[in-house]
Formats: sequence, structure tokens, C-alpha cells
Amino acid sequence: MKHVIALDVGGTGMKAALVGADGTLLYEARRATGRERGPDAVVESVLAFAADLRAYGEEHLGESALAAGVAVPGIVDAENGIAVYAANLGWRDVPMRRLLGERLGGVPVALGHDVRTGGLAEGRIGAGNGADRFLFVPLGTGIAGAIGIAGSIEAGAHGYAGEIGHIVIRPDGPDCPCGQRGCLETLASAGAVSRAWAAASGDPEADAADCAKAVESGDPKAVAVWNDAVDALAAGLVTALTLLDPRTLIIGGGLAEAGETLFTPLRAAVEERVTFQKLPHIVPAALGDTAGCLGAGLLAWDLLSTEVSA
Repeated sequence: MKHVIALDVGGTGMKAALVGADGTLLYEARRATGRERGPDAVVESVLAFAADLRAYGEEHLGESALAAGVAVPGIVDAENGIAVYAANLGWRDVPMRRLLGERLGGVPVALGHDVRTGGLAEGRIGAGNGADRFLFVPLGTGIAGAIGIAGSIEAGAHGYAGEIGHIVIRPDGPDCPCGQRGCLETLASAGAVSRAWAAASGDPEADAADCAKAVESGDPKAVAVWNDAVDALAAGLVTALTLLDPRTLIIGGGLAEAGETLFTPLRAAVEERVTFQKLPHIVPAALGDTAGCLGAGLLAWDLLSTEVSA
């Protein structure tokens, strides 16, 4: 059975799959990234995982994978196949495409940025299916973004497109590690809500999920923290809508797991702020934590279709 290898490398874990031509997951596996062993050991873990997936395909599916796709965090030079920088993995200028190609016997390898790769999957086969223009915004520890145009993701001239988390919402706001103040992700990410709720509740262990539960039970302190984050998020999203005019706005990540506790006030806050802009459909992401892996599979199949057409 024809298939490709898909790998999604995260700071703590790796998700992998063998993906059929129609997007079916023929086999799935997960492993720890093992970043505590150092950057070189993480690279070796990725290569070994890919090799094991190739062997599984040969044994159980009757042939070797035709290609591989890998999604990695940080700064990615997709065109040259280099993982330029990933703070949480300690990587600098890792030639991942070449290394994986060599380990897998010379098959073509696609390298992608984790958020853009997840956005590709959400846009093509997830919540944005059928939308010619979409914006994917995962609300996790930070906030990132992926700009979808006609079935592909716009990376920008230097690979930095979609970094909506670093739109400045409140110039007098908290310091951001990027060097600015009041960036969207310092105010509206799951990490920001966790910090604000831990301070407001007096419980240093409290997180964004706890805040959402407290909002649902009517806790006024939680409602104040939540509304502040939603207001900041709406401001950032309206800036993005003004620039990009997407048909669908897909919200994912940990904060989106709050469901309508997030989406009902967020839709209202965005609608309040727009003037001439067209309101997009604001929908939750559909693929959860499999988006990056599915997107890596799409990148691999895209490589093969490009080769055939060339």
C-alpha cells in the first residue's frame, strides 16, 4: 500500500504516522523527544523514529514509504530543508531534510514549520475545508498563526508570516521575550491566562483550564481575567482580519478547548470591533494535536505530486 512518513516534532513529544494517498492514517505512533539528552540526541531520535516507521511500512504495508514530511518548531528554512533555530530543542542550523533523506535511503523529504504545517491540515482537511482563504490561530503557551491561501500556507519572504502573537495590542502591557511590550501572546495565550488566573486566584498551580471552569461557575475574578484576555484576542484578530480578509478564522490550541466559553464572547467581541471589514466564520480547530502530523503527511504527498508534474 502506497504511503508516506509523517512526523511532528514537539518540545516534549513526537507524533508520527504512515499516511495513505487519501490521507488515511495507516499507522500511528508517539515517542518522547528526549530534549534533556541534548540537541544532537534529539536529532538522532527523530532519525531513528523515521527509520523505524519505514521498517514498519516495509513489513506491514508491503513497501517502503515514498516520501517523508516532518514538522518542527522554531525558525524553519523550508526551501532549503534546514531547522534554523528551535529554543526548546537547542537546535541551530540542523540540515534535517538531508539527514532524514540519507537515513531513509534517499526518498524525498519535506520540512515544515509546526504551526504552518498544522494550519495546512486544518485548512485542507479540517475546520477550514473548502475555504479559499483562512487564518489558523493556535492559542497555546504563546500565539502563532498560519495564513492559508488556495490550499497552501503563505510563509512570507523570510518565513515569518503569520506571527500574529507579536502584534502589539497594549503598548504599556507586559514585556514580551521578543523585545516588545504588550504583544498579543502576553495577554491572550493560554500561558497568559494561566499566569493571570494564578495571580488572581492566589493559587500558583492554577491554569487556563481552571480559569475557564471558574468562569462557567460564575466566579467574578475569573470572569474579569477571561474577559480581559478575550478583549485582547479580539483586538489582535481584527487587526489580522483587516490585513488578510480571511473567509474562515480557525482557533485552536489549549484555550480553544474551553469551547463556547471562549467562542461565544470572542465572536461577540470581534463583531463589536469590526467596521467595514467582513466577518469571517470563527470556528474551533477540528484536528486537535494530530494537525501537525497530518500536515506533515500532506507536505510529503505534495512533494510527490510536484515531482510527477515536473
